[in-house]
Amino acid sequence: MTTLKHLLIAATATTLALSSLTAQARDFRLGLITPPPHIWTQAANDFAQELNEKSAGQHKVAVFPAQQLGNEAQMVQQLQTGALDMAFLTIAEISNRVPDFGALYAPYLVDDIDQAAALLRSDTATRLLDQLPGGVGMVGIGYGMAGMRQVLSREAVASPAALQGKKLRITPFEPIRDFYTALGSAPTPLPLPGVYDALANGQVDAIDMDFDSILILKFYERANNLLISNHMMFPMVGVVSGRVWRELSADDKTLVRTLMKSHLDSVIDRFQQQEKSQEQELRALDIQITEADRSTFADAIDSWEATWSKKAGSLGDLRQAAADVKGS
Repeated sequence: MTTLKHLLIAATATTLALSSLTAQARDFRLGLITPPPHIWTQAANDFAQELNEKSAGQHKVAVFPAQQLGNEAQMVQQLQTGALDMAFLTIAEISNRVPDFGALYAPYLVDDIDQAAALLRSDTATRLLDQLPGGVGMVGIGYGMAGMRQVLSREAVASPAALQGKKLRITPFEPIRDFYTALGSAPTPLPLPGVYDALANGQVDAIDMDFDSILILKFYERANNLLISNHMMFPMVGVVSGRVWRELSADDKTLVRTLMKSHLDSVIDRFQQQEKSQEQELRALDIQITEADRSTFADAIDSWEATWSKKAGSLGDLRQAAADVKGS
């Protein structure tokens, strides 16, 4: 009888342990807008694999690239309700809801990719993430980025002034829209997967893009004039739904935060490492290269600053942090 009792107790304990394990295990979904070959998507897949391994198979992450779950505005709504667990989002969409993040898109805030990386790792930029839970109901884990922004066009562009009146594809958010509006262009929001065809059929005259996407998505096949300007950095943020975050144990929060932050850092590292070589790769192609600097955008920058100094209270702090980065 005693043996039977012990067996029953052991069986009950095993059942409870298995039940607890099942209750803690999660099948997460992570959404993003970039296509499968993109560095952001690769990092998301690497994060998914490592989380599964480090959780001993308890947690799985299904990655949905190329807007499979909708555009970023739709994904933000899903994150707010808990229908989507995680995402890698451009700061563009975040800035539409929390204007302080728009300051990260200040024209010529930094001069190059290395300064951009250092600024995103600064305490000033990190403190901005504290606004996300209250502002949009998400927990910000850390930053990634794409390369510095350039302009690729179907027709030759001798200077930024030649972009006046041109339909120029942008990521749909206010800071970059305001910049190109001040320049006299017609900013035209388009999802990334539609850009190649839009260039091919003349739906847009030019695009605001980084070296990496121009190369891997072969946009240069449809527009062979590149204005190298480095006029803006392009941050990304890894987030977890606030509703989902509250359901995680302390250990799981630490695990998710540590692993996602590591892979976001790897995104920054990769863009830093490849920026110069990708520029040289583009210069070796049969395309026309023109260069521009801050002075050629002066009027548009002044107009942008006049608007965003009122919208984004963090602009002054980020300018100072960027100056510190440049001086270090």
